[in-house]
Amino acid sequence: MASKVTAPLQKKKRVNHINTDYRSLHSKHVVQQHSVRKSSSTSVRQVQVQAREAMAEPAYTIPAFRQRNAEEVEEYQRVSTHVGKGLAAIQEELHRMRIQTKTQVDNLAIQREVQEMMTKKVDLYGEVRKLPDFLVALRPHAVWEKTPVKLFCTVQGHPRPLVKWFKGDVPIDPLSAPGKYKIENKYGVHSLIISRCVVSDTAEYSARATNQYGTATSTATVTVKRAAGGTGVSCQLGLVPHLTDIHPSKLEITLLERFRVTFGVEGGSTSLVCTMVVVPDLPNVPPLAQWYRDDKQLKPSPLVEMSVGRGSARLTLPHLAKDDEGLYTLRMFTKDGTAEHSAYLFVEDAAPSVPGAPGAPMSVKAFDINKDYVLVAWKPPNTTNEAPISGYFVDRREAGSDTWVQCNDSPVKVCKYPAHGLSAGSTYHFRVRAVNSAGISRPSRKTGGVTALDPAESQRLQGTEEGDVAVPGAPSHVHALEVFSSYLVLSWTPPSPRGPAPLWYLVEKCLAGTGAWQRINTAVKLHSPRYPVFDLENGQKYQFRVFSVNLYGSSEASEPTAPVQTGDAHGVPSAPGQVVATRNTKSSVLVHWDPPRQPKGMMGYYIDARAAGSKTWLPCNHKPFKHTKFVVHALVPGETYVFRVQAVNVFGLSEESQESSPVAVEPALATPSAPFGITLLSCDGSSMTVAWKSPKVCGGSKVNAYYVDQRDADTLGWKEVNASAVRERICTVENLKEGTFYEFKVQAGNLAGVGVPSAPSAPMKCEAWTMAEPGPASDLSFSEVRGHSLVVLWKAPVYSGAGPVTGYLVDMAKLGSSDFVTLNQEAVAHRYLQVSHLEEGESYVFRVRSVNSSGVGKASQLSEPVCAKALPGTKEIAGGVDEETGDIFLSLEACEICETSQFVWSKNYTPVGDCPRVAVSTKGRSSRLTFANPDKDDLGRYSVVVTDTDGVSGSHTLTEDALNSMLELSYAIRHPIVPLKHGLNYEVLEKGHVRFWLQAVKLSAAASYRFIVNDKEVTSGEGHKISHDAATGIIQMTVDHFTRANEGTYTVQIHDGKAKNQSSLVLVGDVFKAALKEAEFQRKEHIRKQGPHFSEYLYFTVADDCTVMLACKVANVKKETTFHWFKDEDEVVPDAAPSVMSGCCTLPVPLFSRKDQGVYKATLSDDRGKDTSLFDISGQVFDDIINAIAQIAGSSASELVLQCTPEGIRLQCYMTYYTEEMKTVWKHRDSKIASSEKMRIGGTAEMAWMQICDPSDKEKGHYTIEICDGAQTHARTFDLSGQAYTDAYEEYLRLKAAAFAEKNRGRVVGGLPDVVTIMEKKSLSLTCTVWGEPTPEVTWFKNEQEVASSEHTKITLEAGKFASLVITQVTPEDSGKYSINVRNKYGGEFVEITVSVYKQGEQMPEPKLGQPKGATPASTPMPPKSPGPPSKTPTPAPSKTPTPAPSKSQTPAPSVKSPTPFSTPASTPIPKSPTPGCRSPTPGCKSPTPTPKSPTPPRSVKSPTPPRFMKSPTPPRK
Repeated sequence: MASKVTAPLQKKKRVNHINTDYRSLHSKHVVQQHSVRKSSSTSVRQVQVQAREAMAEPAYTIPAFRQRNAEEVEEYQRVSTHVGKGLAAIQEELHRMRIQTKTQVDNLAIQREVQEMMTKKVDLYGEVRKLPDFLVALRPHAVWEKTPVKLFCTVQGHPRPLVKWFKGDVPIDPLSAPGKYKIENKYGVHSLIISRCVVSDTAEYSARATNQYGTATSTATVTVKRAAGGTGVSCQLGLVPHLTDIHPSKLEITLLERFRVTFGVEGGSTSLVCTMVVVPDLPNVPPLAQWYRDDKQLKPSPLVEMSVGRGSARLTLPHLAKDDEGLYTLRMFTKDGTAEHSAYLFVEDAAPSVPGAPGAPMSVKAFDINKDYVLVAWKPPNTTNEAPISGYFVDRREAGSDTWVQCNDSPVKVCKYPAHGLSAGSTYHFRVRAVNSAGISRPSRKTGGVTALDPAESQRLQGTEEGDVAVPGAPSHVHALEVFSSYLVLSWTPPSPRGPAPLWYLVEKCLAGTGAWQRINTAVKLHSPRYPVFDLENGQKYQFRVFSVNLYGSSEASEPTAPVQTGDAHGVPSAPGQVVATRNTKSSVLVHWDPPRQPKGMMGYYIDARAAGSKTWLPCNHKPFKHTKFVVHALVPGETYVFRVQAVNVFGLSEESQESSPVAVEPALATPSAPFGITLLSCDGSSMTVAWKSPKVCGGSKVNAYYVDQRDADTLGWKEVNASAVRERICTVENLKEGTFYEFKVQAGNLAGVGVPSAPSAPMKCEAWTMAEPGPASDLSFSEVRGHSLVVLWKAPVYSGAGPVTGYLVDMAKLGSSDFVTLNQEAVAHRYLQVSHLEEGESYVFRVRSVNSSGVGKASQLSEPVCAKALPGTKEIAGGVDEETGDIFLSLEACEICETSQFVWSKNYTPVGDCPRVAVSTKGRSSRLTFANPDKDDLGRYSVVVTDTDGVSGSHTLTEDALNSMLELSYAIRHPIVPLKHGLNYEVLEKGHVRFWLQAVKLSAAASYRFIVNDKEVTSGEGHKISHDAATGIIQMTVDHFTRANEGTYTVQIHDGKAKNQSSLVLVGDVFKAALKEAEFQRKEHIRKQGPHFSEYLYFTVADDCTVMLACKVANVKKETTFHWFKDEDEVVPDAAPSVMSGCCTLPVPLFSRKDQGVYKATLSDDRGKDTSLFDISGQVFDDIINAIAQIAGSSASELVLQCTPEGIRLQCYMTYYTEEMKTVWKHRDSKIASSEKMRIGGTAEMAWMQICDPSDKEKGHYTIEICDGAQTHARTFDLSGQAYTDAYEEYLRLKAAAFAEKNRGRVVGGLPDVVTIMEKKSLSLTCTVWGEPTPEVTWFKNEQEVASSEHTKITLEAGKFASLVITQVTPEDSGKYSINVRNKYGGEFVEITVSVYKQGEQMPEPKLGQPKGATPASTPMPPKSPGPPSKTPTPAPSKTPTPAPSKSQTPAPSVKSPTPFSTPASTPIPKSPTPGCRSPTPGCKSPTPTPKSPTPPRSVKSPTPPRFMKSPTPPRK
């Protein structure tokens, strides 16, 4: 609601005469325009200034800039202590102070105005009413592109005219394009400056001067020219030579966005950027910028990168280290002096290489550089929670090398170390590592290059007198330069004259007063007048002396040093004094302390902080800070902290100071900043309603008062509008003169006083609003600002126009753009709008237009820019139910808060106020909105805003479903039940016991329960055991003997405090029968396990060699326990007897196949009982075993091997084991192959094969064998095409021809004995069956001589098959070696027979071959039956297994020896097997395909090849 304040009427004195004295007249005129105003006293004003200084420091400031003397501090503390005693008394004092201050200011303004006007002789009556008039009009300009232009004019009039600038007919707003336009008004000269013109700036510009008596306009044209050859935005500024002479210090620079306090991490990078507006902005004349760290100017280097131009100055630190921590200052040189900005950069320790290791040292520097000696010094790191530092390691690295060498073997305890043993003229880098009990820190930043040179060498090279001496003189002034407990450094002055020869030194030591000198650098040739001495006894006194040596000899000893006692003479500083922490900003605290009483070479301080209630200290700075005041940043707003300080020197860190008093992170108490955004909301001709926006800084206290001043636009004096404070940000100013332009300014007040006034508003004309459309909305604010959305809110317009406001339109534009977009095409009736689809990180401005029946009204003032980015740690409103009371609530935990913050809850963006349906409670950072009796009327969108923050807010839409869920939970809490994790259930235990149990989520120690079975309570007793465990929430009852009588319904009732619950289990019918069966089984199992038993019943595994192992595990056995295996009730005796004492018994089944199917049984027995395990290998079990075998075999399968045979081409795949039961598929060109006359498929125990009979070109292509194990398929391929097929086919043809020849050659089928014994005068008949195609020729020989047919010896060949040699009346001369040669064109066979003739009466000699004793030689053997020709279809592959016997026609008589082939025609040699050696279990078998032999097998030898239509059987197991 607007506050109506009537301005006091000013009584005008009548002027009876005109005083020609201008001073007198104008003084009276000016005095009438001023009134007495409130002022503040000197002491309170001093407090306000100090408080504003603390508040106006958004970034870190060197404490030296904020120094107060003791009196000021005392006065500040006194006023701050008593300022809260009473707001009423303070307001009264403020009122008095404001009046006094206003009076003084107004009197000064009056005097200044009178003095300025004294130089003019102006007719007063002529000035009272004078139209605007341009004394100096605008003139046209033609300028080059990218150069500035300035338009100026001088205007007069009374009242003083208001001048506005236009481009064309569009008003020029400097804020719409920052840096582009600048409007000035100095000494009556109005100017418009356009910086960095572009071609689009070519236009007609006008200055329009207006007062209440009229308007005057001056117009001029600005033409922007582009240089020849220039394109687009680029332009050669060399065409404007006079601009290149501008010095950077002549530029006008305004800093815009400034870098803030920055936080980095070791090893990372960061940039400090400050944007600016430069006039004129010339690319070849960049501004002059200088960067400082801790007041030391920085220079560009690999570690510091600087750039300036294009509207910004940037400092980049690409490789952060703690050395970079400090206060950074940017200093820009401008035509008005310098523009500066400072902020602190904090660099945290990187993650340690070892947990608990200290941070890296810093500020490593080299001093006292000599030929072979350098003194390295550094600063120690801060240790808050780490173990104390026990020492340091110093490393060096020669320039150009990547290898670091450790200088000291043991850690040095002070922050200095003399590095010696350097090479003269070499350049080195140094670094330092800290050590504690946990480990070694990361290395520090390395030093710059340090060259080991004698500082006196340059003087000698420049011709310094060295003298003509040969032997040098003795050194002088020998003394201890550095003395510590671990080492000391000797220093001396070189001899003079020293001679031209190279010089070195020898050093000796002795215990003070003993005179026992001992040389200490025998192994080191010392060239520098410095030498560190180690390994000295701490606390002992020593003396030292030095000799000078060159190639001519040694000098006398120098004078001994005075006795030097080792030890740390100073030690660490004492602890700092009292630590005081005070409020600074909403995220920082100012800490100041007293210095230590014993500084002892102190190099700075470390400040630590911890949150109140926490035990963990956190470092506030990571590099020693030299002053006694420090601002700690990045604290949690509203949190309470405690601080401590430690002093630092070369010996380490001092003891901690006493802790400061806890301090909350709140802004320091100060007056608020100025309000802004004054806008006109309504005017009726005699009064104006204005509104404004809240101060951006409240000063740590709630703003509770506003004071408004007004003045005529043509006067300088301000007049108070309201004597008493206005609490709302709207005010109606009355008793105004219609047609007059007025300006307004506003001051805000809080507990600390009245702040600075706002800038004067733009002149506003007091003219009655008569338009039909509504006036502008006001007070645009934002809530729930997130990365892609926000909610904009506003207040209704004061002026509604011809009718009530019916809605609002909201426009949005990006910051800096004038292109507004209307967000809602239809006006919204409520005064808020949620905006979505924003670009995260982008800034926007908004305006609102009110709508009534007459149309769309005037747009509101533009909102403040808002960035679409959520505050860090932002949380949304969460709904819940109180676990204790069951109340339904909405709550928000604020990410930041201050002492004056309030949580303002709204429903549908209307404040809930004191609504009886809800109650608001706040505790710390959280606020809760609790519903009294929630129902559907409470549905809607709830939001909350936290005042005096950077926009902390949140929202939540309460839906009907969510409310119903919370109502159910609320009912459950108010009518509690014992929550159950598991309802009543049962399980059967061993011994057949049955356990009934349930589990509650939690049980207290006072919980009670009872079991009810079939409506009868059961108590713990015989047969029942009832118990519970409160820790797990389990309640159980165990029934020892479960029988049919236990069928029924089981119920458990629980009471735990106010909560209760029950759970039931119906155990009847099939469910009960299953439980009873299981209980009986467990009882039997328990009994079974009393004797020997199987702990694991029979199961199978497959070994790597594909042997199937049946196994079982036994328990409770003894030596007398027997174990037996059975298959189909037939006992199986394995090779190795089962060992029951091992706990596991196995039965191997090698070469597993279908014949191994059956029911296997294992029995276990002794005097305590017997147990049996059955395992049925059939069906799925059999398939599982085969799959397991296939998995191993498939993994071991070789690549396909090509083998040629007389019958065709064979592909073979070798594997660990193969059986026909395995799922094996052969494919040709991805098509499955079925076994046929053309394609024959088979295998042995070691391989699978596929043979192509009589191959042709159709059989070319890829062949694949796939072995499936049920889970995966193992495939092997062979490409039978191209040269591979050609070679195989040729080999097949050769083998086929050889087999044909072997098959059809002449041979003896049978009938001849090996040895014949016959008595003389008997007839001998040697008859045999011969075969061959064509019919062979038969020749007989005796003792290798051919036998011709005669009367004594008859040779016959009947039917081309039966050959005979008959000798009648044999004589001893007929004894000898007979042979028969059977041959045709394919070859033949030669068979020998030994004939022995003995005389009658002699004893028959022993037969040597073939026949046993008692053979009847006189008998003529009957010719055998005619044998049939051999089978024309040979068997394709050999087999290791026995095969059926051949037909009788192919089986010789038992006494007939297998004929041996005599020869083979050269045209058909016997082929050798092309297949490489195989792993055959049969000895002597080197090839799975034997050499083809005669179809007639040898005597007593069966055919190794089964018929092609028979499958290869599996050999029997042992």
